[in-house]
Amino acid sequence: MGVTKQYMRYKPTSIFNIIASSRANGTFIEFNQTSNGRFWANGAAENVLIWDLRTGERVAELNRDKEEVTYLKSFENKLAVGYSDGNIVIFDLDTRTNECMFTPHKSAISCLQFDKNGLNLLSGSLDTDLVVSDLVDQAGKYRLSGHRGAVTDCHFLENYENIAISSSKDMQIKFWNIDTQFCFKTIVDNTSEVWGLALLRNESFLVTGCKETALRVYKLTENKSHNENKTVSDSSMLLTDDDSFSPIRCNFVGMIQRAGRGRTVNLITDSLGQYLACTGTDDEIEIFYFNSSEESLKKLSKRLKKLSVKKDELNEDSKEISLSDEIKRIGSIKTKEKVKSIDMISNATGELRIGAVFGNNLIRLYSINSAQKHPEPLLLKSISQQGHHSECRSVSFSSDNLAIASGSGDSLKIWNRSSLSCLRTIETDYILSTCFVPGDRHVLLGTKKGDLIIADIVVGEILETIRAHEKELWSVSLAPNLRSCVTGGGDNTVKFWSFELINDPNNESNKVLSVIHKNTLELEENVLVAKITPDNKYIVVSLLDSTVKIFFMDSFKFFLSLYGHKLPVLCFDICYDNLLIATGSADRNVKIWGMDFGDVHRSLFAHDDSVMALQFIPKTHMFFTCGKDGKIKQWDADSFNKILTLPGHIGEAFGLTISPNGRYVVTCGSDRTLRMYERSDELLVLQDVEEEEREEIENRELATGEDSAVPGLPGLNLPSKKTVGAEKAAENIIESLEIGRKFDAEESKEIPPIMQFYEATNSNDYLLGVFSKIRASDLEESLLLLPFSNVCEILERLPKIAESRKDQIELISKVVLFLFRIHHKPIVTNQVLLPSIQKLIKSLEESVKEVRDMVGENVHAMSLLQRRIEGQDKVELFKDATRARRVRNQRQKKRRIAKRLHMQIAA
Repeated sequence: MGVTKQYMRYKPTSIFNIIASSRANGTFIEFNQTSNGRFWANGAAENVLIWDLRTGERVAELNRDKEEVTYLKSFENKLAVGYSDGNIVIFDLDTRTNECMFTPHKSAISCLQFDKNGLNLLSGSLDTDLVVSDLVDQAGKYRLSGHRGAVTDCHFLENYENIAISSSKDMQIKFWNIDTQFCFKTIVDNTSEVWGLALLRNESFLVTGCKETALRVYKLTENKSHNENKTVSDSSMLLTDDDSFSPIRCNFVGMIQRAGRGRTVNLITDSLGQYLACTGTDDEIEIFYFNSSEESLKKLSKRLKKLSVKKDELNEDSKEISLSDEIKRIGSIKTKEKVKSIDMISNATGELRIGAVFGNNLIRLYSINSAQKHPEPLLLKSISQQGHHSECRSVSFSSDNLAIASGSGDSLKIWNRSSLSCLRTIETDYILSTCFVPGDRHVLLGTKKGDLIIADIVVGEILETIRAHEKELWSVSLAPNLRSCVTGGGDNTVKFWSFELINDPNNESNKVLSVIHKNTLELEENVLVAKITPDNKYIVVSLLDSTVKIFFMDSFKFFLSLYGHKLPVLCFDICYDNLLIATGSADRNVKIWGMDFGDVHRSLFAHDDSVMALQFIPKTHMFFTCGKDGKIKQWDADSFNKILTLPGHIGEAFGLTISPNGRYVVTCGSDRTLRMYERSDELLVLQDVEEEEREEIENRELATGEDSAVPGLPGLNLPSKKTVGAEKAAENIIESLEIGRKFDAEESKEIPPIMQFYEATNSNDYLLGVFSKIRASDLEESLLLLPFSNVCEILERLPKIAESRKDQIELISKVVLFLFRIHHKPIVTNQVLLPSIQKLIKSLEESVKEVRDMVGENVHAMSLLQRRIEGQDKVELFKDATRARRVRNQRQKKRRIAKRLHMQIAA
């Protein structure tokens, strides 16, 4: 038996370059007990970044693997994060930990909203449903189905009990009764998709944004006649849309014409509902103020006086308050970039702070004083230097493994590999290729215009721009002697350059680096990649005709042609000993060739889309590839095995580079991230990796499979979806029942190891231990997947469990109520279960009353003891904590006052 080849596992270590994803929104948060608009949270690929807008630094990062963040919503110290797979995670901002996770939707989360107490969460998704989740119970409560398009926005109506409102791409606005899960009112007068909702002035106004450049305004009032019709049955309510059966009257009162262009993208209000900020598909943020009732009356009286002075006739309509009396335009903020999302807060002085996320990977904070007659917006902070403003197309490592160069459509950035901080930013044209010059002081850049740029990264300047090619310069690579370089362009030529030191035009006493053109190899097709072999014997060129041609370096005579790819070869690399060449093509394949005769050793189906970059690990025959499918894979060119698939980019991966010591791998992609992977000391076994990938594929198919259903209940619509966790939980329950039966039947009563793991000495405690380990959001789905025979067995065991384990009475009650709700008819008709059910009901009633009385008695006893101790000793309990909190609040208040005074002076 041969010796098994060992590999070291590469692991993802960090993600950088990204400031804010354009797909996710940003929001002000309460962080470090500060809620004055200083801290900002936004999505960044699969992470959530928290920024200090005063210093412009990133202060925290909330992580969850793989899936992209699509929506954020904060409430006090909680942050709800929605992901593209339909999951919602609640983070505690004080501890920066994951409190709980829900799985209510099948596709990306599009909107989130807390209720006024922060106990319930309303979520909308692209799957057209809304779900109300209970944050205390950590499970879904209700699913609201009725929209025929993706849900775009949702809100709780706090002035009315258990009522929610939602908008959708189906051009409808729906009002929901959450308790009955019934849509009692639908607004259908929109002619295009409704993209946003906003509730203003204590929920008396509803503003909607559609595809048009005007905002529609509705007046919300309480329907008094609804109370007189409460005795009407629900069946009659389903047959009519008469306002007499609706607790809310919604009347269209007018439109607000926006100055911006395109459809409405964002509709945001402050916490008091007085200010409205909106954006379209352009670069303008517009702000409106909704007057109070007194202000509206004053404005009406002024208008009537003007009309009387002009001696105009006053009709009945002109004497009533109009929409122009209710709304005042504050102003607008013109930005140079397209706005993707905004958030707004206000203070008592009339200052508005508006945070904005832009489509080109930057964040800005604006301030505008609404108390002024003609307020001018003030840019307070811009976070822009921590990332490229366009997609990064090329990356490369320095020879000392310490610096990383990344080129995008507008700039070159140099990064510190250890701290991941941006050291230099140099504005350039569109960069296609990058390469460090020996000495690591200069970087060669190939641009889309065909220019070869020499950049000095020490001073952060461009030394020289050389017109190297007539079309795109696709490839720049060093020669093995490190004294020259070779470039390949779209003008069918490969050019050879040598490094020279010339006099600085600005200072003749100094020498600067330059390149001198030495030779040109002309070809018949566009050159995509050109590299010199490590022994300096051949020049290898990839052409647009899907071939790779090899020429002698000294005479440029043709040596070999590597043909076999069906589409152009976009990348290739040559191993250190000149024995192998690996090519990656747009046909999704990687081919490994021998350099001696040009024979194909193996053809590998590498990616699900074009292979964009390929590079050998130094001093090995292993190489990495990345493709447009976003994946990064490691291969062995000797055994032709795929070693590892690393968690890649969300979208396409464009470039890849490996450090000279082979320890680090950095990739760039369309999600605006640079991702670093580091070789660890962990040994990797190929069979284990294959098993992990196979299990992941099965879990993905399981999670996206058919909906779980119960016979006789075709309309069942739970506020959760089937997940891998629910499937495994159902399997664990069935397994616990089987092991419990075997344990009860044995005479020796030897406790199995699985029961010892749950610290159970009998089958009933084992079953309860399995229930307690199930995630709260997966409990209902796992019970739904159980066969009815197992349900009957559980109901037979529960009376004894309820009597012996009163500390878990809440969990037992949840299980019982859900099983009765789902399997009510078969349970009722099953006479065998009747004695067990009677015992269970009696036991649960007694246990719940006992627990309720105990909790109430303890609460009142503790409050009595507190008052007695404070009265006898004349002290205040928890005095230190109370005093520290008061001091902290006073300091924050002083800082806010000082900041307002400073801003007023600056204005």
